[in-house]
Amino acid sequence: MWTERTGRIERTGWTEPSPGQRLAAALRRSPIYVDPSVASALPRAERRRLIAKIAEAPAPVFVVLVPLVEGGTWSDADQLATVVHDRLGRDGIFITFGDRGTDLVAREWGGDHQARDAAWAVRLDRAMDGAPLADRLSRIVDLIISGTGTREYERVSAEIDARARRRRESGGAPPGTAPDDDGHYGGGLALPLGAAGLAAAGVAGLVLWRRRRMAAALRDADGLLLPRTVFATASRAGEDRLREQASREVLAFGELLDDSAVPASDERARALMTRALDAYQAAGKTLDAARGVPDLAGVLVLVDQGRDALASARSVAKGGPEIPAMPLCFFNPLHGDATTGIDWRPLGTRRRLRVKTCRECARAVRDKRTPDVLMDARSGRDVPYYEADPAQSVWAETGYGQLRDDLVHRVLRGDLNRNA
Repeated sequence: MWTERTGRIERTGWTEPSPGQRLAAALRRSPIYVDPSVASALPRAERRRLIAKIAEAPAPVFVVLVPLVEGGTWSDADQLATVVHDRLGRDGIFITFGDRGTDLVAREWGGDHQARDAAWAVRLDRAMDGAPLADRLSRIVDLIISGTGTREYERVSAEIDARARRRRESGGAPPGTAPDDDGHYGGGLALPLGAAGLAAAGVAGLVLWRRRRMAAALRDADGLLLPRTVFATASRAGEDRLREQASREVLAFGELLDDSAVPASDERARALMTRALDAYQAAGKTLDAARGVPDLAGVLVLVDQGRDALASARSVAKGGPEIPAMPLCFFNPLHGDATTGIDWRPLGTRRRLRVKTCRECARAVRDKRTPDVLMDARSGRDVPYYEADPAQSVWAETGYGQLRDDLVHRVLRGDLNRNA
C-alpha cells in the first residue's frame, strides 16, 4: 500500500521469506539451484544439459548447491535437504553438497530409486577423483535413471576390497608378522606416534578390529554386530583407506536398518531401535564432517554402538535378552573390543579413571609402558586424543563414549563442530 507518511510503498501483513522458502520457490521454477558463490562450478550450459537429463529420471530430482558453512545458514546436508523438502512440499530426490567439501550426497523421500547408493558410488569411485562437478552430478543422475546405483556401489566396494587384498598378498602387513588368533599382527608391535603415527593408525588400526563379542551366535546368525575384523581397503594414504572403510560401514549399517522391523508394541525394543537410528545419523554426520583419523575412528565407534543397539532391539522384539554392549579400546578405538577394565591415572593428574581397553593396551599400562594411543593434531602438534581440550573435542570429552554415555546425543546436537 502507498503511505503519504513515508512516500513509498509499504507491505502490511508480509514477512521476508525464509532461506528454505526461497530455495523452494527457486526449485519450482527449475530443478537446479546454484548459489551465486559456487556458480562457476556449474556453468549454465552444463546446467541446461543436466536439466534435460533430470527430465528422464523416474522420480523428481532436485539439485541444491549451496555452501555448507559451520555457523552459517546451512551447516548440515541433512538439515538442508530436510528443510527444502518440507518447504517444497513435494517428494523426490534431493542432491546437495555433503558436509565435507564438494562431495555430493543424495536423500530421497517417497520412493527408493537407490539415490543414496548412487551418490556414494560416485563419491568412492577412483575413476571420478578430480572429475568436474557437472560430470559427477551427471553420473549420479545416470545411475538413478538406470536403477543401478546399488549395483554400482557394490562394484566400487568390490574394487576397493580387491585392492586391499592385493596389498595384503604383496606384503601389506608389517614385515615378519602373521596374524594371531585375534586377527592382530605382531603381538607387541609398537606403532610410531606423531604425524606419521596418525597415518599408521589409519593403516594398521583397521586390522585390529573385532575379537570377543557377547552373543557370538546371534552375530553369526543375523550379521548385526560389526564384523570381528575390518581390514584396510586401498593402497592410498592411511587416512584415505580409513575414510573409505568408514564410508562402507556406515552404508552397510544403513542397509541393515532399512531391512529391520521392530514391533511397535514393545516399548523397550522401540527405544533400542531409536538409539540405533540416532547412532546411524550421528555416524553419517561425523563421516561427512570428518577432518582426520580421530573423527573417522569416531565414525566406527558410533556404528559399533548403533549395531549393538540394533542387535538388542531385534533380540528383545523376539522375546530374548538385550545383547550386552562392549565398548572399543579407550586408548585407540581402532584396536577393537575393550576386553579388559583397568584403573588408569592420566599423566599430570591425581584422578584415577576406570576405563576399558584392549588386552595389549592393558598390558602396557600394567607394565608401566605407554599404550599405543590414538593421536590428534592440536595447535600444530600431535597429542593423545584425550589430552585435547574437552571444549574443542567431543572425543576427549567423552573418551569415545566411555567417560560419558551421551556421545550420540552430543554429536547430533552439533558438538562435533567444536573440533578444530
